[in-house]
Amino acid sequence: MGWRVRAIRGAITVPCNSAEAICTAVTELLDALEHRNALDPAELVSVVFSATPDLNAAFPAQFARRRPGWELVPLLDVQQMEVIGALPRCIRVLIQLNTPLNQTDMQHVYLGGARELRPDLSPV
Repeated sequence: MGWRVRAIRGAITVPCNSAEAICTAVTELLDALEHRNALDPAELVSVVFSATPDLNAAFPAQFARRRPGWELVPLLDVQQMEVIGALPRCIRVLIQLNTPLNQTDMQHVYLGGARELRPDLSPV
């Protein structure tokens, strides 16, 4: 099979609504995703971040843009739906990339309180 567009998901919770806390969380999440998937920014198609409505101190994408090689990656921030009882202060990411790997080879990452979103993908 040749190269295909695949997707990787991830999420992390943020301790408080500050630009510094959002930056730290985005950096931790993307570091883990890059490490587990050996991501090459040149192969990224696009990256979409969503944040819960209680996180409005900064755009997650502004911190991703600072990463080496991410300057030309199309990034988008959106607000997560507000659902009663949903996990608070959570940033989610959807990375679309070109890869010869199968979808089953993609390593999703859920950190902090976001582990509860996908316990099947979040080893302790």
